[in-house]
Amino acid sequence: MVDTSESQTFSVTVDVVALTVMDQALCALLVERGGDPFRGEWALPGGFVDPSESLHDAAVRELLEETAVSTGDVRLEQLATYGAPDRDPRGRVVSVAWLAVLPRGPEPRGGSDAAHAAWKPADCLLARGGLAFDHRAILADGVERARAKLEYTGLATEFVDEQFTVAQLRGVYEVMWGRRLDPGNFHRKVTRTEGFVERVGRSVSHGPGRPAELFRFGGAEVLYPPLSRSRLG
Repeated sequence: MVDTSESQTFSVTVDVVALTVMDQALCALLVERGGDPFRGEWALPGGFVDPSESLHDAAVRELLEETAVSTGDVRLEQLATYGAPDRDPRGRVVSVAWLAVLPRGPEPRGGSDAAHAAWKPADCLLARGGLAFDHRAILADGVERARAKLEYTGLATEFVDEQFTVAQLRGVYEVMWGRRLDPGNFHRKVTRTEGFVERVGRSVSHGPGRPAELFRFGGAEVLYPPLSRSRLG
């Protein structure tokens, strides 16, 4: 039985794993902390939830205040909750993390209690570590959630513009999964998966060669059959 004779005070924060594909790499949006604890160290954008706001509104506000990046029409997806007793040296703090995917990494600008903001290669951050609090673990969970969702949802289309070529979409999968994919096989699977992509009716030219057909997301909530990482080559 839990002893409730002495009330415990919990604070609630939000942290945002914002991802984009930039310069052929998966990048995460980070802020350099301007105050204690972890002054001068890199962390995910986030902060304390005001008593009068929802968790979602707090995530949107903190992202805008600390990085000047607005989610706009981008959907924020709740990732997980983190509540280890020692995760924050200021006291017992529970964080609700969110995942956001942006088609192009807008230029961030540090604000509020963030000294600087920048896009950083996610794989380097995960390999090197050194993020404040438990943000390396949160980032790892966000990256794996995104990589897994590429198999069974249209999440990859959120990394590109509203209209895109299959080659641009394939580039997202290659960056996210870290391996080359056969162009012909990928094109067949993508265009034959019901509801994944639909033709726009026009093409675009990117230099010499045959113009590439443009597509947009077809609206499917679930891709069937899924684009399995182990089988798609």
